[in-house]
Amino acid sequence: MERHQNSVTKTPVNGAGVQRRSKRRSYYQSYRSCLGATSRLCFTPALTARRLNTSRRAPKSHNITEKVNPEQLNLLVKAEWKLAYVTPLHQFWHTQLKSYARQLSAFIAAGRQQGLAVEVEGAQSNYRVSLSVVQGMAEAADDAETVLIQIHSKAPFAGQDEPPTSVWSGLLTCINGNPDYLRSLPKEFTCMPLFGSSGAEALTALVKSWFQQTFDCCFGPLEISHTSLQWLVALWTNCHAQSPIQHLKMIWTLPVEPPLQVNYTVNPESAWELWNSVRKRSEDKGEEEEGDDSIDIEEVTGFMQSLKTHFYRHFRLDLSAGSLNQVSTALGSAKCSGRIKISNSKYMITTLTLLTECALLKMPI
Repeated sequence: MERHQNSVTKTPVNGAGVQRRSKRRSYYQSYRSCLGATSRLCFTPALTARRLNTSRRAPKSHNITEKVNPEQLNLLVKAEWKLAYVTPLHQFWHTQLKSYARQLSAFIAAGRQQGLAVEVEGAQSNYRVSLSVVQGMAEAADDAETVLIQIHSKAPFAGQDEPPTSVWSGLLTCINGNPDYLRSLPKEFTCMPLFGSSGAEALTALVKSWFQQTFDCCFGPLEISHTSLQWLVALWTNCHAQSPIQHLKMIWTLPVEPPLQVNYTVNPESAWELWNSVRKRSEDKGEEEEGDDSIDIEEVTGFMQSLKTHFYRHFRLDLSAGSLNQVSTALGSAKCSGRIKISNSKYMITTLTLLTECALLKMPI
């Protein structure tokens, strides 16, 4: 412990903008009808946290390597992603990705001329953009295929045969998105609410700006709430029997002056035994046998309370008064600031399902 979206690809102009705004209003109405009258408050942080699903499927190992391109998969699990939510994209078509890549390349080049882009790792020549579909990621029939964005650049004095270097990556995805909401959207909209970026913030800003201008969408920061971090603690721990978590590390912040940071590391076997005991107590209360295939919020909070009680016995510090800021295991790590790294592809779908839900709940209406 330490203290311490016919395939229109150009941005509409003049009168077309009025039609675009009308389409967006149609999207907003569809979103409200899906979530109900009280949805006007859905972006209030406290309400958003309470509206997370109270029951989830227990994580199951997915042999995703049989479906997803190995190079794409390697990038997905290697990078730490800075998360954001993005509203549905108007007239975005997966068949037009090459055209989008050319347009985005030109947009970035214009941004550089205006001094909006930064050079990465020294002097760079022109950036080259690629957009590709990550086949095999979609889980539900209503999920849009995941899109991977990559920006490459080659140093001016690099050899002719030297390949360009990847300087920025982006991800647009929807895994197990809310079917009622997705089906309520007009057909002109493509919903990939979860956006991840890995690379220079100036390039991230340019990519977001191009998407906003081209597809009439909005981006916003996506923090990972205290409740969502607790879900990740439980979901990842539940994977231990099939994929050892090696460790369970948590960072808590206690509201004292100065703030006290607590690093809490739990032995994997101890975490597994404690989790099993919480699951058994749920069974003893007469829950359905299918409970083995689902995890309820009561089990998550029970597990976290047991961890906090264990900590109190040893250090006489009550973590209940603080907030959980970071979680990490061998399967991945997550920070409340909205950064996530998925280290094991077998349980990537479980993690992205939770994050997709968080992104959908965070979107303003």
